[in-house]
Amino acid sequence: MSALRGRAHRYGDNVDTDVIIPARYLNTMDMAELAAHCMEGLDPEFLRKVKPGDVIVGGENFGCGSSREQAPLAIKGAGVSCVIARSFARIFFRNSINVGLPALVCAEAVAEIEGGDELAVDLASGRIENVTRGTTYRAEPFPEFLQQIIAAGGLVGYTRQRIGKG
Repeated sequence: MSALRGRAHRYGDNVDTDVIIPARYLNTMDMAELAAHCMEGLDPEFLRKVKPGDVIVGGENFGCGSSREQAPLAIKGAGVSCVIARSFARIFFRNSINVGLPALVCAEAVAEIEGGDELAVDLASGRIENVTRGTTYRAEPFPEFLQQIIAAGGLVGYTRQRIGKG
């Protein structure tokens, strides 16, 4: 799996699913529609700033609040390649993997990455490189089966691949 590369968009602790994708947009599962409202409750300029491959960096308990699969779908649909945080709400973490959005835990990286820093992330090794600052951090690498789920675009794509092989 090749390295993900993009600029950091930094947010604080307890970023909840209501600010990732406000409840009034939950009547759709269309990724493009969800992406059009991603982070608008927290950062109205997010969609203007984000580029394909960029990385969201969050603090403690990223993705807390309501259990909604639309939150990681909105982030992924906006072009974000992964989220790095000190910690994730458990259901957000699992929903992220299920839709193929990598979610890495690395407190050291979060403490030092600033908004706008260019990052390179290798999911297989857990290596996070802050290209801007010349520093490297190590997150827990994803096990092979989770890498396969992410590479397939999520659990549905992974299951389709497995059924097709069986």
